[in-house]
Amino acid sequence: MAEAQLQQFLEKVRQLNAFVALSEADPGFRQRLCNCASHQEVVELASRCGFDIARRWGEPPAGSAQPGLSEAAGGPPGQSLDATTVEAGALGLPDQSSPAVPGGGSGKGLNLLSGPCPPLGQERIVVVLASPHLRLELIESCQFANPAGFWYDQRDWEWVMVLQGEAVLRFADEDQARRLRAGDSLLITPGRRHRVEATDPAPGTRWLALFWSESD
Repeated sequence: MAEAQLQQFLEKVRQLNAFVALSEADPGFRQRLCNCASHQEVVELASRCGFDIARRWGEPPAGSAQPGLSEAAGGPPGQSLDATTVEAGALGLPDQSSPAVPGGGSGKGLNLLSGPCPPLGQERIVVVLASPHLRLELIESCQFANPAGFWYDQRDWEWVMVLQGEAVLRFADEDQARRLRAGDSLLITPGRRHRVEATDPAPGTRWLALFWSESD
């Protein structure tokens, strides 16, 4: 497949993974998903929560003149990587007394530095909090890098902080890649193309990423 098609496929996988993570983190949202009687109802529920899981390769996002991608990783978006958003309350804002836990499930609290490292070369994303215009993700990476030629080109703002380990991030408009260490943070403006070039092997690199969109 062409690179653009690959990026769109990877973005759809990313959004599906985030959709599944939300259903695991919030019992109320999971029940709404169980109540869906058809594939179309699932697609409509996902759409109301900001997930574009029905679009085929080569189709642009609804209301957009450009093909979408994150993916994200941001999801990988030369693709256009979109951060997913969900409605608060009934549409799935995790209960603060029982937030999502890395690896699925819920508990008394959320330890952002615990949990197993993902398999070599992979990332795991946990949706910690979500609202109509904002999403907070814990991203766990194990010697992960975006494929050659891939760039995130997202429409959302993103603030990212490295909690554990190190990472190498490259922006398309900069000659040199940036090395980020634990405690380093960056604000990435919408449309600024970037990619992950390296993360640590086990125990891996952990990121905290906040995505938000401008209010209508």
